[in-house]
Amino acid sequence: MGDHGTRFWRVPGNLPVVGHVLRLQRDPLGFLESLPAYGDLAQVRLGPWRAYVACHPDVAHEVLTDFRRFDRTGPVYDKVRQAMGAGLATAGYHDHRRQRLVMQPAFRHEHLRGYVEVMRRQVTAATADWQDGTVLDLTEAMFELTTKVALAALFSSRLDPHEARELRTAFDVFLTGLTSRAALPGIGRLPTPGNRRYARALAHWQAQVRRLIAGYGEPGTGHDDLMSRLLAARDEEGRALSQQELSDQVAVLLLAGGETTSSAVVWAVHLLAGRPDVLTAMRAETDAVLGGRTAGFADLPRLQLTGRVVKETLRLYPPGWLTLRTATRDTTLAGHRLATGSMVLVSPYLLHRREDVHHDAARFDPDRWLTGPPTTRGTYLPFGAGATKCIGEEFGEAEATVILASLLSRWELTPIGGPVTCSARLVLSPASFRVRLTARPAIS
Repeated sequence: MGDHGTRFWRVPGNLPVVGHVLRLQRDPLGFLESLPAYGDLAQVRLGPWRAYVACHPDVAHEVLTDFRRFDRTGPVYDKVRQAMGAGLATAGYHDHRRQRLVMQPAFRHEHLRGYVEVMRRQVTAATADWQDGTVLDLTEAMFELTTKVALAALFSSRLDPHEARELRTAFDVFLTGLTSRAALPGIGRLPTPGNRRYARALAHWQAQVRRLIAGYGEPGTGHDDLMSRLLAARDEEGRALSQQELSDQVAVLLLAGGETTSSAVVWAVHLLAGRPDVLTAMRAETDAVLGGRTAGFADLPRLQLTGRVVKETLRLYPPGWLTLRTATRDTTLAGHRLATGSMVLVSPYLLHRREDVHHDAARFDPDRWLTGPPTTRGTYLPFGAGATKCIGEEFGEAEATVILASLLSRWELTPIGGPVTCSARLVLSPASFRVRLTARPAIS
């Protein structure tokens, strides 16, 4: 892939005060895709901060896996943890290591069958009142569905439609606000209507998490769900998760289980609409495997094309499109000296669309996965890499496969309206995606 040890450049277009923030806000994905032209490590300005973007897979892998030099620390992570807590997705390496050891048993493969059964029931219930000819916003519908799955898997509980809408609104406001606060440190202190909305949304979200935990009931009451496993979990010294740690983990699991999986499903439908040949082949697979019913655990090994569609969707639209590490010591990266405290950004979106890594990279081609995942490190990172790789990878891939196969086996989802608008917040999601439902004929 070339001599990536020496190529470094400062990205032009650095404006006073804001640096490259406006370009990142106006066209974040286009801006990121332009950066490899400036080297394997590109320097940008985010407000008052100098930051570096790892544009080469080897450089990205180094940043994500070497915790002696790069960690989830610094002022941006301080702000993120104020909003989301210090759960698995935000904790620094040492805290993350303990948390992961405690939580790992809840995500063992043997529990997947039970979780997929939760998914199957929730998909069946969510689509029970769908009617031929109805127009719906698939982004909203899938977020509500995946949030219900996350809640049911966590708490064996349900969320009514009004609560789901409130949760969605709170997510929208605080995720959008959090992105700008992370980039411009002073913006959150201004007494603006947007800041007041952000504060209300964040308070609502945190209160909702506390209510869910408080209403769960006593441990050992017969629940067979994630929460019972988290309550029973102990670290190497026999310590349980504290109440604050439990709250932080639940917040992260709800966010990851709701926003990221729903975005993957919607992007898949969007991409399939542009490849009718793949859509036809996928329908043939779901007809043969499911025969019009909702997918379950036993169907997953046979839904091979659907699984490849999910992987390819996560390549083109990775939910975690941008992640940050901070240099914890003076070091060298891609031949360039970095001072302690330097911010390094890794963008799976950027890396997944490099032509020298993925042939015809912009093309949606699920068959590129017939030979398995890439063996070159740092080239496929939808779930991260190293010790902080997403603990729910198997859960998320299974959920997206179950939902996508179940929907497309029974419904035509015809996009209507203009092009999809991408909302690049903490999660890369379609802002809105309206589709018309057409019931497919029953399979005899």
